[in-house]
Amino acid sequence: MSSSHKLGKQGEKQAVVFLQKTGYSILEVNWRFQHKEIDIIAECDNELHIIEVKTRTSSAWQSIDEIVGMTKQKNMIAAADAYVTQNNINKNVVFDIVYVLQTNGENNIELIRNAFYPYYLEN
Repeated sequence: MSSSHKLGKQGEKQAVVFLQKTGYSILEVNWRFQHKEIDIIAECDNELHIIEVKTRTSSAWQSIDEIVGMTKQKNMIAAADAYVTQNNINKNVVFDIVYVLQTNGENNIELIRNAFYPYYLEN
């Protein structure tokens, strides 16, 4: 397992713990649809949250589009649509990012709610 893959898995575990502590109910971790993957699927406040976890060791700020590019957003939206359809879910779907920053042996975790919207699929 590569060091970046190991870092990502550590970040996902930390994100799950963080989300549970903040009131999220975790439904799935690393859910797959075809070649697409959703890191975490959770419920909170009667909404379905589709969550991408990004783990970094550098604090250089990136824009949302740099953190989760358009191709990744489209894949997440398609996978979320499949999940909602397969599970007959009738809830508002929200796309979030959990940003895990590991520096100097410390972890800082930030939740970016409503990080992006699937508006561009309408065109």
